[in-house]
Formats: sequence, C-alpha cells, structure tokens
Amino acid sequence: MVAALRGYRRADLFADLGAGLTVGLIALPLAIGFGIASGVTPQQGLWTGIIASLVVALLGGSRFQVAGPTGAFVPVLFSVVAMYGYGGLALATMMAGVMLILLGALRMGKLLKFFPYPVVAGFTSGIAVIIFCGQLNEFLGLGLKMPGHVPQQIVALASRLHSINWQAFAIGALTLAILYAWPLLTRRVPASIVAVVVATVVAHFAGWPIATIDSRFGGIPAGLPGLHFPTVSLEAMRDLMGPAFTIAALGAIESLLSAMVADGMTDTRHDPNQELMAQGIANVLCPIAGGIPATGAIARTAANIRTGARTPISAIIHALVLLTVVFLAAPLAGYIPLAALSAILLTVALRMAELHTFIELWRGPRADFGVLVAAFSLTVVFDLTIGVGAGLIMAVVLFLRQMEEVTHVRLVTAESEDAGTGSHSIRGKDIPSDVILYRIEGPMFFAAAEKLDMALRGSGGKPRVVIFRMRSVPAMDASGLHAFEGAIEKLRRDGIEIFLTAVRPQPMKVMFEAGLAERVGLDRFCADIDQALVAVRELLSTRI
Repeated sequence: MVAALRGYRRADLFADLGAGLTVGLIALPLAIGFGIASGVTPQQGLWTGIIASLVVALLGGSRFQVAGPTGAFVPVLFSVVAMYGYGGLALATMMAGVMLILLGALRMGKLLKFFPYPVVAGFTSGIAVIIFCGQLNEFLGLGLKMPGHVPQQIVALASRLHSINWQAFAIGALTLAILYAWPLLTRRVPASIVAVVVATVVAHFAGWPIATIDSRFGGIPAGLPGLHFPTVSLEAMRDLMGPAFTIAALGAIESLLSAMVADGMTDTRHDPNQELMAQGIANVLCPIAGGIPATGAIARTAANIRTGARTPISAIIHALVLLTVVFLAAPLAGYIPLAALSAILLTVALRMAELHTFIELWRGPRADFGVLVAAFSLTVVFDLTIGVGAGLIMAVVLFLRQMEEVTHVRLVTAESEDAGTGSHSIRGKDIPSDVILYRIEGPMFFAAAEKLDMALRGSGGKPRVVIFRMRSVPAMDASGLHAFEGAIEKLRRDGIEIFLTAVRPQPMKVMFEAGLAERVGLDRFCADIDQALVAVRELLSTRI
C-alpha cells in the first residue's frame, strides 16, 4: 500500500472517496445477503466485509482489490454450518487462512493461474445454480427449511408452489425490476441500494406480512462484535480439513482472478503471493469478530475501478461505509425484507452463471467441454468439493493424454529424415552401419516410457552405438528420468555404447543431479550430431 500512496494528491483522495462510497453502498446488501445465505447472521456478513476489506487493502498485493464475502463460498459455508455449527466454520476459516498464508510464503501464487479454465467455469456456473435455487425460498416467501442439495431443493420448492406468499413475491419482483431498470436511468447511485430502500419502504408502509431481517434475526446489533475463539482440537481439525482446503482453494482462485481482472482494467500488475498472504491473514482474523470466509470480490473490485478508484484508500473507505451502517443505521437495516435480499442474490447468480462459456467451449475441443459439464453437474448434484475434485482429475488426465500425443521417440535414418531439419539433418552424412539414431521430441515424462521402449524394440538388429538426439526435449521429470535411465542401462548391459546430442539445460540438470550424466560419461554428451559422429568414429576405430 505504501508504494501506491507515493505522490498521493487531493484529487486522488476525492476519487477514492467517491469510489469507496459507491462500492460501500453496493457491498452493503451483498454482505448482509451472503451472510444470511451462508447460514449465519447479517451482522456476521457485515463484519466480514469490514475486516477483510481493511486487511486486504492494507496488506494486499493488488492496488484495487475489494475483499469480502462472496457467492462462491455460499454452498460450502452453508453445508459446514449445517454439519458443524458456526464454531466449526470459524475453525475451518482459520485453517484456510493459514493455508493461504503458506501458499503466499512459498511463492505459489503464480501457479494458481494455471487452474484449468473449464473447471473454474464449471464450478462457478454450478455455484450460480445452487445460489439461485437456494434463494427461491425467500423470494417466493415459502418459509421452507431447505434441503442441502439442488435436486432435493427443486422437489421441495415444486411441492410448495401453492403456498407462495404473494406479497413477498411482489417485493422480490419489484427489487428485480429496479435492479435492471435503474442503470438505464443513472449509474451514479448503485441500483442495489435503491432497490433495497424502495422495497423496504413499500413493504413497511404497506404492512405486508413478510419476513425481514428484524423478524428473522432480531435485527442487526449496533456496536462492536464480541470476540470469538473457536475450540481447537486435533479431531476437529481432521474433520474440517476437507472444508478448509475447499475454502482456501476458492479464496485463492477468486482473489487472484479478481486481481487479474483489475490488472486488465487498469494496466497494472499485482503481486499474487502478497495477495494470498493478505487474504490468509484476513481469514484468520475474520472469525475472531464472528465473521465468515472472505476473498477478493470480482464485481465489487470492477465497480471500484469503474467509479474512479486510484489507490487502496477506496477499499478502506468502502469498509468504513459498512462500519458506519453497523454503528448508526443498524436499526433501520432491520426493516429490509428478505425477499429483496434474495432478489439481489438471484441477480448475482445469473451473472455468475456464464452461460456463454458453455457455447464457447462447445465450439472448442470436446474434451474441455466434457470437463466443464462434469464439474458443473457434480457441483450441482453433489457438492462443490466433488465437482472441483472430479473436474481437476479429468483435466489432469486430459492434459496428460495431450502431452503424450506431443511426445515422440523416432528411429532416424537418412531416408526418413525430414528435410526441414536444416543443418541438423543427417542427410548426406556418413553414418556407420552399426550406429542407429533416435530423435526424442517433446517433454520426457512417464507417458514417454512406453514410446521409448517400443522404439528401441522396433529398431531391428543389434547396433554397437545408439545416439539419442534430444534437441527437442524441453523438460524431463522424475518419471521420464527413470524410464530413460532404464532404457540406457538395458542398452549398456547389451554392450551398446550411448551418446546424447544437444541436451537442453533442464534435462541436463535433472540427469546430472541424478548421477545419470556421470554414469553415461560426460564425454558422451555432444553439442550436435556432427560432434557425436566424430566421437563415435573415434570410439569404433579403437575397438576394431
């Protein structure tokens, strides 16, 4: 943050002030709504937005990040609260915070950007469906105790459609109408705050019997929250390790995606490791104030930038707006109808759905579309952990399959040599009859083992020398090293000499550290095929 405030001027302060006020008003109903949807109280959502935003603004690695509770967490948190209570959620949140701090400290931030896009899109769309179905209960005023999974929720909703509270539905519909119509008039005042105010006034003065924050939760307490320290035990940590890992993964992915969106909008660069550590600290501190998990909020961060934010001061002002509501306007917030908050979350779900992604990936590789559908379906039918886990496994398997297709081990002859290899071609070169050459192309990992074995078996005859041409091998892992080492040892047992040409730095480092380079002989590593052929002729001439 210190670097962002260098040369800070009055104009910057006014810009940050305007952006912070606007984003604070946008965040107010979202923080309350996400708190309720997660199975906790409205004030817990508010305090999460306050603490997380302050911590991330002060310590984070993005200039424009706005943190707080988000929709991605809703299904996970709701299930954790249902199974373990708030104490379990608080402990899982702190555990996730520690995981995020470790990820940042170990410089793992950049690796998360390689998280497969079909998996991210799949579980994001799945979360959208879960939020949408979960909010229909309050939107329609049914007053149901909703089941934990979408299929059962749909059955429960369908069985009670005859009991719709039409006043609650009217308030929800009015809120939706304002949310979509107000931006056509002006964007200076957030549509969500206008919708909540109008819906609250109409419901209150009409005297309609619908659920409000006051009637359901007893209002929002003004003043500071009490301190909460969850009970820590090895057994509880073991039970909560899965939810904690899911919370940490979601927090890391969404916060870094949000920071990347901010970079794209402002042509800046964030520090992913610093951002992860700040998010981790925020998630360790939030439960102490009774809060829930938080992460970078993409929509609020984008709104922060669009309304003129210049430094993290805008995110701090956003937190102060929420703090002001807690201290001064908490009694008024108690009148907010739950149907209005549900309508806001329904619009959030519709924006999260990313239906265009299904069309885009359908037009692309079918395998990626399959991963998207699998992650989406399993998230909706079962839960987020299963959806993400299965999606990742499928993505990894498909990646390995694609990598296998780009790795080749070919027997090279003057007749089979591609003319496009230029000066590295063996055409026109004098190759001794008892020397064979193999060209390895692509990364050497476990999938290359079978191809290497098949190529050696298909050579025919028993040569005196084998030359492995490795100019096109960019990388080698432990599995590839093991396979290559086995092939070389087998050849040497048969009395065959080994030479390698044009080995690139990473594979050379792997072979040197494993001791393979010394066992083969450093003199057997040649810069190119010409040097190798000279060394081979010298070797053969001494053994005639």
